[in-house]
Amino acid sequence: MTDTPDAIMLFAAGFGNRMGALTKNRPKPLVECAGRPLIDYALDLVNDLDPIRKVANLHYLPDQLEAHLAPKGVLLSHEQPEILETGGGLRAALPLLGSSTVFTLNSDAIWSGPNPLGMLRDAWDPEKMDALLMCIPTDQADGHAGQGDFTADRDGRITRGPGLIYGGAQIMKTDGLADIPDKAFSLNVLWDRMHQNGRLFGLTYPGRWCDVGSPEGIALAERMLADV
Repeated sequence: MTDTPDAIMLFAAGFGNRMGALTKNRPKPLVECAGRPLIDYALDLVNDLDPIRKVANLHYLPDQLEAHLAPKGVLLSHEQPEILETGGGLRAALPLLGSSTVFTLNSDAIWSGPNPLGMLRDAWDPEKMDALLMCIPTDQADGHAGQGDFTADRDGRITRGPGLIYGGAQIMKTDGLADIPDKAFSLNVLWDRMHQNGRLFGLTYPGRWCDVGSPEGIALAERMLADV
């Protein structure tokens, strides 16, 4: 076990209900944006780093994702019969991840700018942080309604409030997952505990970001990619 992340959890188990008919017969990570499956954009970010262990969780239409991801060297954590949400899914995948400190990355966002995982790695300080979340100012985000998820202080500690959107990329210590009694739960449970201890931090992304959780988000992301 190490405090330096050398493994990544790709969240790919969701139903993609906001995609409507696009996810009737395929999982959301395989929905295409600008001619490529969404999850391949996430894999581009991972593959830019040094060799790193890659794990994805599967639940909805898992055979399709397994056929796509296994040849790419991604280890697979099957969630059956029930989906475990982000926290339960991460905890179930720990034997495959093999590390107590990991990256996690959502597979339904497109980034335009520097690699957010590399930025997180360079800013990570395990002496004072239990999690470091990549956050997007609301005026740099496409496809996301609302005023944001977090507010940051001058030292980078974050608390619930408007201003910054969690972009779906982070470094996190996973030790605290063992103390949560529920089988299926959100990582918000662990974040709240980290916040209470003053160890939840955010990093502000300098580029643009698009939430691709709906057909409208696909169109926005394609326009963003065309402007690069």
